[in-house]
Amino acid sequence: MHHHGYLWTGPKERFDNEALRRPPHPDPPPAGSKPELIQRYREAALEFPTSDLPPLETAYWLIKPPSAVRGTWDEAKEAASWLGERLAEYASRFASERYRDTTGLARIVHAAAEELHSGADVSYGFYLERPCYLSLAVVTCSPNRYHAALGCPIATSN
Repeated sequence: MHHHGYLWTGPKERFDNEALRRPPHPDPPPAGSKPELIQRYREAALEFPTSDLPPLETAYWLIKPPSAVRGTWDEAKEAASWLGERLAEYASRFASERYRDTTGLARIVHAAAEELHSGADVSYGFYLERPCYLSLAVVTCSPNRYHAALGCPIATSN
């Protein structure tokens, strides 16, 4: 078991485009379906795997391109440390004063380490100024608890 880190920042309105954050249904629409449904399926099948947008389900980061991986760690504590470093890096830009508090951020990192150690994924999102959005995720891999069939996006030292 190991962990991959992911980070996305961008305009809030782009993040809100949930259609691009959902994987296509495993089965294509049946023949004779409405053209809008067929078009949506085609768009999702083409765009979801290559889009840099965070998926609605955290585990689906694993099917994104390997270039989306910001780091890989064998230990949950190391992955949580990366998360803490990213939180500290962006804290001054958080739209909410509440999340700028380092004590609260430390609690998030501690909770993330526990979740990752148990084999779960973690995902956090924060509004930034302008309005932008920050999405941070650490996904447990080989296998993923929620989607064991999803393969590892990159070769690791394991």
